[in-house]
Amino acid sequence: MKKNEEIKNNKIKIIPLGGLDRIGMNITAFEYENSIIVVDCGISFPDDDMLGIDLVIPDITYLMENKEKVKGFIITHGHEDHIGALPYILKELNVPIYATKLTVGLIDLKLKEHNLLKKTKRKVVKHGGSINLGAFRIEFIKTNHSIADASALAIYSPAGIIVHTGDFKIDYTPLFGDAIDLQRFGEIGKKGVLALLCDSTNAQRPGFTVSEKMVARTFDNLFTENKKNRIIVATFASNVDRVQQIINTAYKFGRKVIVQGRSMVNVIDVASELGYIKIPDKTLIEVEQMRNYPDEQLVFITTGSQGEAMAALSRMADSSHKKVTIKPGDAIIFSSTPIPGNEKAVSKVVNELSRKGANVIFQDTHVSGHACQEEIKLIYALLKPKYAIPVHGEYRHRTAQAELVQTLGIKKENIFVLESGNVLELSGEKGKIIAQVPAKGIFVDGLGVGDVGNIVIRDRQHLSENGLIIVVLTLQKQTNQLLSGPDMVSRGFIYVRESEELMIEAKKVVNITLDRCIRNNITEWNKIKTEIKDDLNEFLWKKLKRSPLILPIIMEA
Repeated sequence: MKKNEEIKNNKIKIIPLGGLDRIGMNITAFEYENSIIVVDCGISFPDDDMLGIDLVIPDITYLMENKEKVKGFIITHGHEDHIGALPYILKELNVPIYATKLTVGLIDLKLKEHNLLKKTKRKVVKHGGSINLGAFRIEFIKTNHSIADASALAIYSPAGIIVHTGDFKIDYTPLFGDAIDLQRFGEIGKKGVLALLCDSTNAQRPGFTVSEKMVARTFDNLFTENKKNRIIVATFASNVDRVQQIINTAYKFGRKVIVQGRSMVNVIDVASELGYIKIPDKTLIEVEQMRNYPDEQLVFITTGSQGEAMAALSRMADSSHKKVTIKPGDAIIFSSTPIPGNEKAVSKVVNELSRKGANVIFQDTHVSGHACQEEIKLIYALLKPKYAIPVHGEYRHRTAQAELVQTLGIKKENIFVLESGNVLELSGEKGKIIAQVPAKGIFVDGLGVGDVGNIVIRDRQHLSENGLIIVVLTLQKQTNQLLSGPDMVSRGFIYVRESEELMIEAKKVVNITLDRCIRNNITEWNKIKTEIKDDLNEFLWKKLKRSPLILPIIMEA
């Protein structure tokens, strides 16, 4: 009895450092006394207003402040939004990584690129296997997703059992490997589960997610309908099962397969090496060999299903691909749905392909890798958690799950729709948010990590919307008398040659400002620059209703 009371009063902290306000950048810390484990470490792609930014990675300030407590990263599966930030984070926080075989293979690809392979400890864990880290024992449970080797995690702690589903769906007929281990979920449920962190992506969708095997029938039909045409299929590089489907169908119809896109080539290499993709002999050919075969014997598997500017399909669409030219009659199958925010980019690529005479197909060649409402309910029914913590998804997805689990009898006060950075403390008695830690996301721009912040982004937005005016003038050292200038350079604001009158007036405004500064004994250059900016800004707004970025440069002589 005493032991049960003790467990009931033990407290564990759950700290999501990303992944709760957008799709992507999944990372969650679990802390018990002197032990922290971190589940997943993903990137998210920049929003449209993050000009010039390549990636967004998690802010690990809290983990760095508690560096000595961090025992390792446990990764649920090999998608970018769960593994993409590891090379950046490991440079700061080098701790071991634990994941299943294919996931480790895909992580190794990233570590190799960043020269971290020899410095990083990786351990492959099988489904059903467990690892001990500090105060925690973590068990890997087989689930289904749009990539093989996906796992849910049962995290055993002195405060109770916490289950993290990772990204999952319930597929009774998966293309590769076994179905989700529902029996194990049931067994863990009987032990008593303190909290469940469950995938929310499809929480607004009723029913069940369709099995990946259903896609095979559609591919068969499309290949039959396009017997005389070349076929190009665009999908996610990491959707290993889908790639296998396309290869199977191509082989069945006697076609050769050409893979395009660096990430696609890398993932297929790793997956086939580890036995997760089976490619029949002589099915795969190099792009240079395509001239040896007629169009009706060729299938391309390519990146670019999301309209990414540098992906292979986008380069084919805008005629910048060096080796593949789109021909009239080509059948181009988009085997994915656009991620929210990518619709415009996808539409642009589709239009360019259609202009070239291609037949673009969106017909049922994609099924989601995420659980719909009935699957979510089944997992809750098996685990019977005391607390529900919807994860993975935008706010609307997570609140949809929160409403769903209330219908299953979980009390409203035991459901936590968290924000990134919340510190949730749970015990058998109660749960509450006790603090907030940094979780804004760090911008990666080229090789720079974190050197571009909100102020720089604001300047970039300002420049992109209104342009720039540079005011150059030379002042005498002691008296601040104007010796030369003001000269004006305009970039992205107005075309100077066509606006000479305006520039003459603008120069007069600067001269008046300088005279006023001399009269008022303003000698500090920063103050003079501010005065020039303010006066010029007011003048240009009155004249054109525009506010360019104004950059005064003062030289002394």
